Amino acid sequence: MASLVAVSCAGAGGPELQAIPTEVPVTPAPAPESTPGPTAVPLNTPTPTPETVTIEGRVISAADGLAVPRANVSVGSMTVATDATGSFVLADVVDTGEVSVDRPVWRPTIVASPVVGQPLVIALEPIVVRALRVSQQVASDPAAFDALLALADDTVVNTLVFDTKDESDFVLYETDVAFAHELDSVNPVYDPNDLLAKTKAHDLYTVTRIVTFEDPRWAQAVPEAALAGHWVDAANPDNWHYPLDLAVEACQLGFDEVQFDYVRFPSGNTAERAWELVPPTSEERSAAIASFLGEARSRLHPMGCGVSAAIFGIVMSSPDDERLGQTPETISAVVDAVSPMLYPSHYSPGWLGFADPNNHPGPVIAYALDEGRDRIAAGSLMRPWIQGFYYNGDQVRAQIDEAEARGAGWIIWNAFGDYRRDWLPPQ
Repeated sequence: MASLVAVSCAGAGGPELQAIPTEVPVTPAPAPESTPGPTAVPLNTPTPTPETVTIEGRVISAADGLAVPRANVSVGSMTVATDATGSFVLADVVDTGEVSVDRPVWRPTIVASPVVGQPLVIALEPIVVRALRVSQQVASDPAAFDALLALADDTVVNTLVFDTKDESDFVLYETDVAFAHELDSVNPVYDPNDLLAKTKAHDLYTVTRIVTFEDPRWAQAVPEAALAGHWVDAANPDNWHYPLDLAVEACQLGFDEVQFDYVRFPSGNTAERAWELVPPTSEERSAAIASFLGEARSRLHPMGCGVSAAIFGIVMSSPDDERLGQTPETISAVVDAVSPMLYPSHYSPGWLGFADPNNHPGPVIAYALDEGRDRIAAGSLMRPWIQGFYYNGDQVRAQIDEAEARGAGWIIWNAFGDYRRDWLPPQ
């Protein structure tokens, strides 16, 4: 009787079996005894699931061992942020290769493959800023700017602070932010692309400064934004768009960090006129300023830019916000660095028992930093603005020495960018 042999015919739809009759039954020859037979493999065998592990640990400051919150910890394509204690957990990790950690204003680091089950402790180095401000006069003068770069090359200066928008209420480059043009507030005195390229070629960190809520043109042109005098209302989120748009653009241009100045409510006679219009309590005022800075951080951190704030020096030693909306605790909790303006000439006669505090620059800086140091939130750095006017080299150096002794950075303020080599420690 004829048997049927099944063969395959390939077509567009894949293999197809056909039955072909044959007169002679086909009997397969037995396999040699020394040759093992084929092993049956079940169809649709699931792919083995890769073994996963959990990596956990803490990120701390290499300077003082304190926690570094909001640091990004990554393994492969997985990233988590550290919590308020600097702790992190990476669950279901397949790739147990290198662990990388980064956060703006800190130096990124990579550690070797962790030992499974052994918590990691990763120390980050803060970027200790030693800075000079690039005034409008210097930014607009190529020779003066080159001289500033040469000064940085020969000294410990590692940072330049540019102005995006200064006290004149002008934006100092050709901005794409439409509101600046609507206010007729654009005065291009430098090309940020050119100056940033030169600065980066000298391996310098870059900060740009934005004068935030004091702006005469804005207050006059948009009455509903105005608070009193030259000030706009910091508590109104509608007034946050302009400085935040400038900050985002600055980050896109390539600045490493954005510092908000005049990020407060007004002081002096203007404060008296605006008193009924500002939040009534220290907590409410401080919360309003912190909310603005928190929004800045939420926009700039994903872009890789740090956020800092310049604050009044007096609040470092005051139990409240001095009616400004600035307290070290609330502001440092939402920014990467705090820059109190510790100009000895600005302290009243009798401060610290000195008839003229301006004649005692070192002790004034030391006292202010010591008073405020424990009020700064973990993970936030201290880098005061120090006085670079009316002073000789010994007086400027006295301020630098006190900041350095406390592990703080420093930024020298001189309105015209007139810095002297003898002020600065050598490279």
